Formats: sequence, structure tokens, C-alpha cells
Amino acid sequence: MKVSDIMSDQVICISDGASLKDAHHLMQTRGVRHLPVISEIDGTLVGVLTHKKMIASVMTMLNKYGQGALDRKERYTPITTVMDQDYQHLTADEPLTVVVEYFIENKLGCLPVVDVDKKVLGIVTSSDFIKLCRTLLQEQA
Repeated sequence: MKVSDIMSDQVICISDGASLKDAHHLMQTRGVRHLPVISEIDGTLVGVLTHKKMIASVMTMLNKYGQGALDRKERYTPITTVMDQDYQHLTADEPLTVVVEYFIENKLGCLPVVDVDKKVLGIVTSSDFIKLCRTLLQEQA
């Protein structure tokens, strides 16, 4: 099996020109925990923002500035200052046997899937592996 067999191709991405408030709102309204960040200039993947990282940033702001200033601080915090710029990514044809080991060893929740031009094609999450596991177990039952 390959990455393309389990990846979600309906990926919700966010622009590198967005704010932390934009990301927070997008995660809440769309029910996602991982946002690939794409360049406004050429549409390539430039980073990844995880729910864990976003929450940590919001909590730091809340503790430092208080509830009254939180909204303003989120609005003026560029997503580029919060996102992970040192991220791993996959190609659609990578074998899942390699990818699953990477997830286990690095305790990752997601890996974006890109083409040769670094355009986002999809995303693989730990939930995708759980769904695959369910399918395989049901086939054995």
C-alpha cells in the first residue's frame, strides 16, 4: 500500500499571510487539528501548524497578557511565527511500511503529502492509520 491509498485529499490549508486568530478560527469551524501552511506567492508548502502548537501559543498569550488582550494578540500574531518550518512531508507513492515507522518513531500526528513542486496533494494523519487498521481488522473477522 502507498500513501495515496489512505491520504485525505480534501485538505484544509491556510495561507502564510494569515494570523494565529485565523488559524484558531479555521481549526474550530472546520474541525481539523493540522493545517498545512502554503505560500501566498506560489502555493507551495512552507510549514505546518498543529492544534497542539496553536493551543500552546494561545495559552502562553493568555497567561502573559490576560483574557482581555488575547483576541488582539491572536489577530496580530502572524502564523509564520507559530508554525513549524522544520517539517517532514511525503509523496503520494511512498510505501506505508516506511511511513508508519516514521509516525511511530517521531510521534507525529500528521504529514502533508506534496508533489514534486511542493504543492499540497493531501495529508496523512494518525487517524488515517487507525481507519486503515479498522478496515484490515474487519476483513479478517
